[in-house]
Amino acid sequence: MNLYGMPEEIQVAADGPLRVITLNRPEALNAVNDPLHTGLARLWPRLSEDRDARAAVLTGAGKAFSAGGDFAYLDAIRQDAELRARTIAHGRDIVLGMVRCRIPVIAAVNGPAVGLGCSLLALSDTVYLAESAYLADPHVQVGLVAADGGPLTWPLHTSLLLAKEYALTGARIPPERALAMGLANHVVTDPLTEATTCAKRIAELPRQAVESTKRLLNLHLERAVLATLDYATTAEERSFETEDFRSVIARLTER
Repeated sequence: MNLYGMPEEIQVAADGPLRVITLNRPEALNAVNDPLHTGLARLWPRLSEDRDARAAVLTGAGKAFSAGGDFAYLDAIRQDAELRARTIAHGRDIVLGMVRCRIPVIAAVNGPAVGLGCSLLALSDTVYLAESAYLADPHVQVGLVAADGGPLTWPLHTSLLLAKEYALTGARIPPERALAMGLANHVVTDPLTEATTCAKRIAELPRQAVESTKRLLNLHLERAVLATLDYATTAEERSFETEDFRSVIARLTER
């Protein structure tokens, strides 16, 4: 049974007080299309409303956590102003929904986490990286501003200089480098098992203490996000209309 009425691209299962959320486009390396993006925007409030849920694990099906934006979807956003406005609004909902989510979210990063995939782990509460995983936010490489990307929160996780280096180049961050930078908690052989163990341990602790402590910590994150989010979303919406983005996407979709 898929909880919360999510599309097939997002599977949500119950394991007692634990919720296991799986990005489910394995044939496309869990690249983000419209149903997946829309589902993520709706997921976090529904998770918070689930009073039986005490913690969640977030992972990807198959070989990747998420390969970022699906190129066909990005091209459709470029051409359709209504879809673009809705997608930008949903990006804002994803960011604030995760920041304000009532329960702890533990990321089990089973493979590459790119673009929005990178953002999802940056907005999680604890991150377990597979030894084969890497992070990357290549928004700038395709001519986009990363309004819902890693750069929105990276300055709270790592130094501003390191955040700039990877945000302005889109370069890959290997797992041990991500660990040293503070973008992950652990690099492990089996991230799903480790993340599930962590989430179950949290779920057994007193509810009010856990949830209020998470909220206390995330108030810092929310203030930082709200200070930049309006500018970031406006800038990203404009970047979808640029010639740079059009030419890059045309080249990528032809491959």
